[in-house]
Amino acid sequence: MTVAASEKLVNHAGLRESVQQTLVMAYRTLLRIKRRPEELVDVLVQPIMFTLMFVYIFGGAISGDPVSYLPIVIPGILVQSVIMASVSTGSGLRDDMDKGVFDRFRSLPISRMAPLVGASVANIVRFGIVIVLTFAMGFVMGLSADGGVIGVLAAALLVTVVSWCISWVFVLVGVMVKSATSVTGISMIILFPLTFLSNAFVPVDTLPSVLGTFASANPVSYLVTAVRELISGAAITGDLWMSIAGAAVIALIFAPLATRAYTRKA
Repeated sequence: MTVAASEKLVNHAGLRESVQQTLVMAYRTLLRIKRRPEELVDVLVQPIMFTLMFVYIFGGAISGDPVSYLPIVIPGILVQSVIMASVSTGSGLRDDMDKGVFDRFRSLPISRMAPLVGASVANIVRFGIVIVLTFAMGFVMGLSADGGVIGVLAAALLVTVVSWCISWVFVLVGVMVKSATSVTGISMIILFPLTFLSNAFVPVDTLPSVLGTFASANPVSYLVTAVRELISGAAITGDLWMSIAGAAVIALIFAPLATRAYTRKA
């Protein structure tokens, strides 16, 4: 079948076929992880390492003792770790493109978005591992979740949805750059200022005025605050809705850009 014929079939593919194709691509990504479990080392180690380091290094200085610091730092580590896990979507796509796998996909009568969306959907498994380990470490160390099971689940769902939307930024980076290593390097340059110059680990009012202004406007701060509210059972404020709205805007902008860039490069 020629490429032109394939594209004609894709254009007439319905929503049901597109969803099925996306799920097949997601399953393919999960099989790759199963065959190469070392790809999960970062999500298995990072939540545990970050929790122990931040709680015992900064807990006494910021909150007086490690246990009192847990309600502040666990949501911060959760948000940081899950967002960082989304980088693998872009690096994995770049790796597949370098190996010519996506050239084969292009010749098939499938939706142009299926390989991209499938990879991002499969990455939700990585999010789940990070979320479970971070909360488990928090509870073992003495975290009290007054929001109950519903609050914890709502926080996990919020972080998953927002991080999935943010992952489209890294999908675009993966399509545009020339190596998987470059994806990781560029992504870390983006993520480190956003996660550390926020309210994730220290109160904003302790920062210098310029940094405090940036941290207050940082979208990561909105997400961290919303997660804290859900876990603690506090009243829901506008931070929750700002996080959801911001994530939707990111997905609506970067998903089409990534798909267009992939179509042109494939």
